Amino acid sequence: MRTHCPYCALQCGMAISVSGPEITITPRTDVPANAAGALCQKGWTAAELLTNGARLTSPLLHGRPVAWDVALDHVAGRLSAIRREHGPDGVAVFGGGGLTNEKAYLLGKFARVALGTSQIDYNGRFCMSSAAAASIRAFGMDRGMPFPVTDLAGADVVLLAGANPAETMPPFVRHLAGARLVVVDPRRTATARLAWLHLRPAPGTDLALALGLLHLAVAEDLVDVAYVEERTSGFDAVRTSLAAWWPERVERITGVPVPRMREAVRALAYAKNAYVLTGRGAEQHAQGTDTVTAFVNLALALGLPGRLGSGYGCLTGQGNGQGGREHGQKADQLPGYRRIDDPAARAHVAAVWGVEPDDLPGPGRSAFELLDALGTPAGPKAMLLFGSNPVVSAPDSARVAERIRSLDLLVVCDVVMSETAALADVVFPVTQWAEETGTMTNLEGRVLLRRRAVEPPPGVRSDLEVIAALARRLGHDFADEPGEVFDELRRASAGGPADYSGITYDRITGARVTGDRTRGGVSGREAGAGVFWPCPSPDHPGTPRPFLDAFATPDGRARFVPVEHRGPAEEIDDDYPVYLTTGRVLAHYQSGAQTRRIAPLAEAVPEPYVELHPDLAGRLDIGAGDLVRVVSRRGEGRGVARISDAIRSDTVFMPFHWEGTNRITNPALDPTSRMPEFKVCAVRVERVA
Repeated sequence: MRTHCPYCALQCGMAISVSGPEITITPRTDVPANAAGALCQKGWTAAELLTNGARLTSPLLHGRPVAWDVALDHVAGRLSAIRREHGPDGVAVFGGGGLTNEKAYLLGKFARVALGTSQIDYNGRFCMSSAAAASIRAFGMDRGMPFPVTDLAGADVVLLAGANPAETMPPFVRHLAGARLVVVDPRRTATARLAWLHLRPAPGTDLALALGLLHLAVAEDLVDVAYVEERTSGFDAVRTSLAAWWPERVERITGVPVPRMREAVRALAYAKNAYVLTGRGAEQHAQGTDTVTAFVNLALALGLPGRLGSGYGCLTGQGNGQGGREHGQKADQLPGYRRIDDPAARAHVAAVWGVEPDDLPGPGRSAFELLDALGTPAGPKAMLLFGSNPVVSAPDSARVAERIRSLDLLVVCDVVMSETAALADVVFPVTQWAEETGTMTNLEGRVLLRRRAVEPPPGVRSDLEVIAALARRLGHDFADEPGEVFDELRRASAGGPADYSGITYDRITGARVTGDRTRGGVSGREAGAGVFWPCPSPDHPGTPRPFLDAFATPDGRARFVPVEHRGPAEEIDDDYPVYLTTGRVLAHYQSGAQTRRIAPLAEAVPEPYVELHPDLAGRLDIGAGDLVRVVSRRGEGRGVARISDAIRSDTVFMPFHWEGTNRITNPALDPTSRMPEFKVCAVRVERVA
C-alpha cells in the first residue's frame, strides 16, 4: 500500500507491505520529496511504531481500563458540568501539527460548535508561527515554501538560516546538492559541515545579522532595483532603517566577521538562481517574526521571491505543520486560513456548519498562554488534548505540568502513554498514521493522502471517531469518516486563502494534469503525488508557485517591513553566564514519545546530553561523559557532557526530545506570533558530583 512517512513535513513517500506479523517499508520513487527513493533512519524504522508493545489499546479512566462507552459518557458528562459552571471557555482544546487535515478541521469545529469555546490552539504555535506571521505581512499569504521542493535542484546558492535539515529531514538535503550552501547557525551542525560558507552568530542575534547583510546589499549596489520598483512596496523605509546596522557594528553584536557577511551577500546577489530559507533557529525567539521579516527583506531586495528558480521559503517541522494551522485548530483562524475576526469568513464557515455567525466564539489564547492559564480562576478547568505532549515540548515545562495537574479534567488522545497522557483523567487509545486514512499538507503546500495500510489493534479508534462520539453526546451530529470530513473541509475552505475546494482524494492519488510551468501549473512527474493549494475548482491544476504573477496582497506587491534587533529576552550575566540553545538530533523526533520507544533510534541516542566547547568544559572542570546540570531561572535539566568545538565557547546545546530540556527554556513570547523563545536563554552549567 502506498502511503507517506509518519514524521516530518517532507512527507516522504513509502510503501507498506504486510506478511503475517511482518511489516515491511520500502521507499517510493514517485513522490518528489524523496524521488530518489531516500528515507532517513526514522522512516526506515517506522514499521516499529505499528508493532511497538507500548501501544495503548483500551480507554483508561483514572488509570484503569474501561469500556469505550463508559469513558465517553464520563467525559461528556464532565464537559457538560464544567461548561454549566464555568461557561464554554471553561473547556480548552489543544491540538497538534501532526494531525491530519481532517482531524485538525473536525477538532476546530468541535471546539467552536459542540463546546462553544474560544480556547483552542495547538503545538504548531511552537513550530513556524513566526514565519507564518512574517509571510502574511510580506506576501499576504503563508505557505511555507511557495514553490516545489524540486525547484531547489536548480539553485546556485541557498542560504539556510537556523535550519539543520541534514538531521531533521535528511532526504531534503539531496535537493540542495548542486547549490553552494550558506548556513547561519551558532553550531557547526551536520548541515553546516556541508556548507560552502558557515556564519556562526551568537544565539539570539540572527536579526542583527540579517540587517547587516541587507545593509551590505544596499551599500554595494546589489539591490535588484527593477524588481523592487515593479513588485514591492515600502523599500525606502527599510533602507532608511538600515543606517544603524553598519557591518562592523553587526560583527560586534553577532561575532560574524564582516568579510564572511560580504561573501554571503555577494554570492546570493550574483547567483542566477538563489533561495533564502529559514527554520526554527531563526523563528523560535521573542523577536522571531521580525527576524524572519529581516531575511524576507533581504530576499526581496535581491529580487528572489515570486521569480521562477529563486525565492524565499520556510522549512516546516511537523508532518502537517502547514495544513494543521490552515483548517481551524489555531486560536485566530477558521478553515481555509480565514481570520476568525473577519465577518465574511465567519458567515461562510457558519453556513457550512449550520450555525449562526454570532454563535462562533472569537479568538482565544495562544498555545503557551492557554497552557499557562489552565486551572487558574479565569482560565479553563478542563482540557482535551490531541496529538501533543506539552509536558515535554512546551517552554518552562515544569510550570506547564503544574498547570495541567491543576485541571478538573484532562482528556488525552494518544498512541502511547506520553508524559502528558500519564497525568490524564481519561486516555483514549487512537489510531496512528498507517492505521488510518487522511490528508497531510507538506512543506511545499502539496496536499497528500496517507492511506490506511494495516488494521489497528483491537480496541483502538480514530481521533475522528472520538471527536464525533463526544459531539453526539453533546447534541451535535459530526461525520467521522475521513472522506466525508474532507469533503466538508473542502466546502469550508472554498474561497479562502488556503482553498482546497477543488482537491479530492482521487485527484491527490491520480493527478496527471498539464500546465504552463512558468505560470504555476504542473506537468509530468511533478504531478505524481498530491495537489498544491490553492485549488479552487475541480478543473484547476493547483498552484505550486503562487507568486509568479502577483503576491497575495491587495495591490499584488510584496511588502518590505522595517524591523529592529532587540536581542534575547534574557541576556547572560554573572549568575547565568552561558547561553543555552536547543534543537533536534537525527535519531529522534519532537517530544520523543514515538522515537524513544523504537529500539534502533533509542540506542543511537539513548539519553539527553549537553554539548560544550572544550574551553568552557575546561573552565568548569567538566569531562566527556560527566553528568552535567544546566540551570536557568525556571528550572534545571541534566545530560551527559559531550565536548565539541562545533559549539561556541559561550553556548551549550541540548536536544529537546527528553523532559528536562524545556524545564529550562524561556516562555518569553513574540508579540506578533506568540512564539516562545526556545532557542536562547541564560543558564549556568555545573558538573554533578
